[in-house]
Amino acid sequence: MYVMKWSVIAMAVAAGTSQMALASSQSESEGFVEGSSLTILNRNLYMNRDFRDDGSSRDAPYNDNQSYREAWGHGFIGTFESGFTQGTIGVGVDAIGLLGVKLDSGSDRAWPDIFPTDSEGRPQDDYSHAGAAIKFRVSNTVVKYGTQFVALPVFSTDDARLLPETARGALITSGEINGLELNAGRFTALSGKSESDHDSVGLEELNLVGGTYAFGENLSTSLYYSDVKDNFEKYYGNVNYNMALGAVQSLAFDFNVYQTEYESERTGTGSDEDNTIWSLAATYGVGAHKFTAAYQKSHGGYFSAGGTPVGYDYGIDGGGTVWLGNSIQYSDFYYKDEQSWQVRYDLDMAAYGVSGLSFMTRYVNGSNIDMQVGPDAEESEWDIEAKYVFQEGPAKDLSLRVRQAFYQATNGLDNDLSDTRLIVEYPLSIL
Repeated sequence: MYVMKWSVIAMAVAAGTSQMALASSQSESEGFVEGSSLTILNRNLYMNRDFRDDGSSRDAPYNDNQSYREAWGHGFIGTFESGFTQGTIGVGVDAIGLLGVKLDSGSDRAWPDIFPTDSEGRPQDDYSHAGAAIKFRVSNTVVKYGTQFVALPVFSTDDARLLPETARGALITSGEINGLELNAGRFTALSGKSESDHDSVGLEELNLVGGTYAFGENLSTSLYYSDVKDNFEKYYGNVNYNMALGAVQSLAFDFNVYQTEYESERTGTGSDEDNTIWSLAATYGVGAHKFTAAYQKSHGGYFSAGGTPVGYDYGIDGGGTVWLGNSIQYSDFYYKDEQSWQVRYDLDMAAYGVSGLSFMTRYVNGSNIDMQVGPDAEESEWDIEAKYVFQEGPAKDLSLRVRQAFYQATNGLDNDLSDTRLIVEYPLSIL
């Protein structure tokens, strides 16, 4: 199966090359130094989460009876990308350097998901992580091996905390055919967003293949497959369609679906299980306003050793591998047999003369969650967000963002909580 998957990609790339549908990116290479860039993203993050009780929470494996978590830190996310050498085969090097510095936290409110802790449970003052990758380009196909960020629906490194996750492995990205992007990869390590170890998540081997095809400006489709050793096989599909309705109106539809086949090593039940989860979102835009309605349904799953209902499962394949309409600030609404609906409103203040300022609010309600014992559970979340990006002057591109979530659940599923995040980001272009 492994050979066949790579053969399919090889044939598709070869077919694209024979069609010569696109001008070769490699033929336009500027050179190793001339095409290089170095950026440092400064991220200042403050987060607190109030569980309003004894702290027995979804933050497993950190269930340590903390009723409150709080952390404040500054992260430096450095990325260097070289250009490609000129010639038929271009060669380049990319590098990533990450440093997180604690500004405030404590053992009584430690958050291991943001700062690593010592043997006594105290947050470390700082932590760092670095890696590099070599890359080759032939025509419009790039092969990259080493440490990298990945953003694919079946393997996506998470960037929702102070520092992002990083993955180590090989990824092929091919754009030989106009409108078609193909991907194939093999990864053997994943570093957690609050860890310095290159393999802190425990990923042994992940193979993936898939692609996205744009039929035009309005319609695109995606299909991906991944196999995570001793965990699960996962299939993903997407259809996205958008259209203009006059000068200031638009309508968009986004459909996502995952089919996951769990192995007994993952479920811990001694048997294989499966889950299908899908979401459909429709967005109507008029001027500065956008109105979204979404529905999401999970079918099947399993129960963990602790009795928690598991529908769609991810994390070993990247903390961002949940490309679903109702995956929001705190909850993903992905439990066993859960159904959920969302209403959302977005406002862009540029239409009112305040460029860079935007607001968002949404509400999601989930129900019919199979709890194995007792009645079904329900959960709900209400989010409010505001963001401002400076448009000019010395502070150009500096962004200020406030995110607030209020979460509630029933029947022992989880605790009621509030989640507050203040994020300041400032990118610096060195090269």
